[in-house]
Amino acid sequence: MKVYTQTTQQLIHAPIEKVWDFFSDAQNLGAITPAYMNFRTLTENLPKEIYPGLIITYKVAPLLHVPMFWMTEITSVIKHKLFVDEQRSGPYKLWHHQHHFEKNTDGVLMTDILHYSLPFYFLGTIAHTLFVKKQLRNIFDYRYQRIEELFHSK
Repeated sequence: MKVYTQTTQQLIHAPIEKVWDFFSDAQNLGAITPAYMNFRTLTENLPKEIYPGLIITYKVAPLLHVPMFWMTEITSVIKHKLFVDEQRSGPYKLWHHQHHFEKNTDGVLMTDILHYSLPFYFLGTIAHTLFVKKQLRNIFDYRYQRIEELFHSK
Protein backbone atom coordinates (compact mmCIF):
# COMPACT_ATOMS: atom_id res chain seq x y z
CA MET A 1 0.00 0.00 0.00
CA LYS A 2 1.46 3.34 -1.06
CA VAL A 3 0.97 6.02 1.60
CA TYR A 4 1.23 9.64 0.47
CA THR A 5 1.93 12.62 2.72
CA GLN A 6 0.98 16.24 2.26
CA THR A 7 2.01 18.95 4.70
CA THR A 8 0.81 22.54 4.61
CA GLN A 9 1.36 25.48 6.92
CA GLN A 10 -0.37 28.80 7.34
CA LEU A 11 0.20 31.67 9.72
CA ILE A 12 -3.11 33.02 10.97
CA HIS A 13 -2.97 36.47 12.55
CA ALA A 14 -5.59 35.86 15.23
CA PRO A 15 -5.72 34.71 18.84
CA ILE A 16 -5.50 30.96 19.42
CA GLU A 17 -8.98 30.96 20.98
CA LYS A 18 -10.57 32.38 17.82
CA VAL A 19 -8.66 30.02 15.54
CA TRP A 20 -9.47 27.00 17.69
CA ASP A 21 -13.15 27.92 17.94
CA PHE A 22 -13.39 28.08 14.15
CA PHE A 23 -11.56 24.84 13.35
CA SER A 24 -13.02 22.79 16.17
CA ASP A 25 -16.56 23.52 14.95
CA ALA A 26 -17.14 20.85 12.29
CA GLN A 27 -19.87 22.96 10.65
CA ASN A 28 -17.16 25.36 9.45
CA LEU A 29 -15.54 22.80 7.16
CA GLY A 30 -17.99 23.66 4.40
CA ALA A 31 -16.87 27.30 4.50
CA ILE A 32 -13.32 26.32 3.52
CA THR A 33 -14.18 23.64 0.93
CA PRO A 34 -14.44 24.48 -2.79
CA ALA A 35 -18.03 24.75 -4.04
CA TYR A 36 -17.42 22.33 -6.92
CA MET A 37 -17.06 19.52 -4.36
CA ASN A 38 -20.74 19.91 -3.39
CA PHE A 39 -19.71 19.32 0.22
CA ARG A 40 -22.55 18.81 2.66
CA THR A 41 -22.47 17.81 6.33
CA LEU A 42 -25.06 15.12 7.04
CA THR A 43 -24.60 14.75 10.80
CA GLU A 44 -27.25 16.75 12.63
CA ASN A 45 -26.86 18.57 15.95
CA LEU A 46 -23.08 18.70 15.86
CA PRO A 47 -21.51 20.15 19.00
CA LYS A 48 -19.80 23.54 18.78
CA GLU A 49 -16.51 21.85 19.67
CA ILE A 50 -15.20 18.49 18.52
CA TYR A 51 -14.23 15.73 20.94
CA PRO A 52 -12.51 12.33 20.63
CA GLY A 53 -14.92 9.74 19.30
CA LEU A 54 -17.11 12.24 17.43
CA ILE A 55 -18.38 10.69 14.19
CA ILE A 56 -19.19 13.12 11.37
CA THR A 57 -20.84 12.15 8.09
CA TYR A 58 -20.76 14.05 4.81
CA LYS A 59 -21.71 13.92 1.17
CA VAL A 60 -19.03 15.08 -1.21
CA ALA A 61 -18.70 14.95 -4.99
CA PRO A 62 -14.97 15.19 -5.72
CA LEU A 63 -15.07 13.56 -9.14
CA LEU A 64 -17.50 14.14 -12.03
CA HIS A 65 -20.16 15.45 -9.60
CA VAL A 66 -20.83 11.89 -8.39
CA PRO A 67 -21.92 12.11 -4.73
CA MET A 68 -20.02 9.95 -2.25
CA PHE A 69 -20.60 9.19 1.41
CA TRP A 70 -17.74 10.11 3.74
CA MET A 71 -17.52 9.34 7.46
CA THR A 72 -14.74 10.61 9.71
CA GLU A 73 -13.98 10.15 13.37
CA ILE A 74 -12.21 12.67 15.55
CA THR A 75 -9.65 10.41 17.21
CA SER A 76 -7.57 12.87 19.24
CA VAL A 77 -8.06 16.36 20.63
CA ILE A 78 -5.71 18.53 22.70
CA LYS A 79 -7.47 21.86 23.05
CA HIS A 80 -5.63 24.77 21.40
CA LYS A 81 -2.90 22.34 20.23
CA LEU A 82 -4.14 19.66 17.84
CA PHE A 83 -6.85 17.37 16.65
CA VAL A 84 -6.87 14.37 14.34
CA ASP A 85 -9.60 13.18 12.00
CA GLU A 86 -9.57 9.74 10.38
CA GLN A 87 -11.80 8.39 7.66
CA ARG A 88 -13.99 5.49 8.72
CA SER A 89 -15.82 5.17 5.39
CA GLY A 90 -15.23 6.95 2.11
CA PRO A 91 -13.13 7.26 -1.02
CA TYR A 92 -9.70 6.65 0.55
CA LYS A 93 -8.17 3.45 1.81
CA LEU A 94 -6.43 5.53 4.49
CA TRP A 95 -7.09 9.12 5.59
CA HIS A 96 -5.29 10.40 8.69
CA HIS A 97 -5.36 14.20 8.99
CA GLN A 98 -3.52 15.98 11.80
CA HIS A 99 -4.33 19.63 12.52
CA HIS A 100 -1.64 21.32 14.65
CA PHE A 101 -1.95 24.81 16.15
CA GLU A 102 1.08 26.61 17.57
CA LYS A 103 0.62 29.96 19.24
CA ASN A 104 3.38 32.48 18.53
CA THR A 105 3.92 36.25 18.67
CA ASP A 106 2.33 36.75 15.23
CA GLY A 107 -0.78 34.65 15.87
CA VAL A 108 -1.14 30.93 15.23
CA LEU A 109 0.93 28.71 12.98
CA MET A 110 -1.42 26.03 11.69
CA THR A 111 0.16 22.89 10.26
CA ASP A 112 -1.81 20.19 8.48
CA ILE A 113 -0.20 16.79 8.07
CA LEU A 114 -2.20 14.46 5.86
CA HIS A 115 -1.39 10.79 5.32
CA TYR A 116 -3.57 9.07 2.76
CA SER A 117 -3.71 6.02 0.56
CA LEU A 118 -5.96 5.09 -2.34
CA PRO A 119 -7.75 1.81 -3.02
CA PHE A 120 -7.38 -0.35 -6.13
CA TYR A 121 -3.61 -1.01 -5.97
CA PHE A 122 -1.87 0.18 -9.15
CA LEU A 123 -5.06 1.86 -10.40
CA GLY A 124 -5.00 3.99 -7.26
CA THR A 125 -1.39 4.90 -7.99
CA ILE A 126 -2.33 5.93 -11.53
CA ALA A 127 -5.32 7.94 -10.25
CA HIS A 128 -3.04 9.67 -7.74
CA THR A 129 -0.61 10.65 -10.47
CA LEU A 130 -3.31 11.78 -12.90
CA PHE A 131 -5.61 13.79 -10.62
CA VAL A 132 -5.86 12.99 -6.89
CA LYS A 133 -2.58 14.66 -5.89
CA LYS A 134 -3.45 17.79 -7.88
CA GLN A 135 -7.02 17.88 -6.58
CA LEU A 136 -5.89 17.65 -2.95
CA ARG A 137 -3.34 20.42 -3.57
CA ASN A 138 -6.11 22.57 -5.09
CA ILE A 139 -8.41 21.92 -2.13
CA PHE A 140 -5.73 22.96 0.35
CA ASP A 141 -4.82 26.01 -1.78
CA TYR A 142 -8.48 27.02 -1.79
CA ARG A 143 -8.65 26.46 1.95
CA TYR A 144 -5.57 28.67 2.43
CA GLN A 145 -7.22 31.51 0.50
CA ARG A 146 -10.52 31.19 2.39
CA ILE A 147 -8.73 31.25 5.74
CA GLU A 148 -6.88 34.38 4.64
CA GLU A 149 -10.23 35.97 3.75
CA LEU A 150 -12.00 34.85 6.92
CA PHE A 151 -9.29 35.83 9.39
CA HIS A 152 -7.32 38.63 7.75
CA SER A 153 -9.93 40.72 5.98
CA LYS A 154 -11.51 41.92 9.22
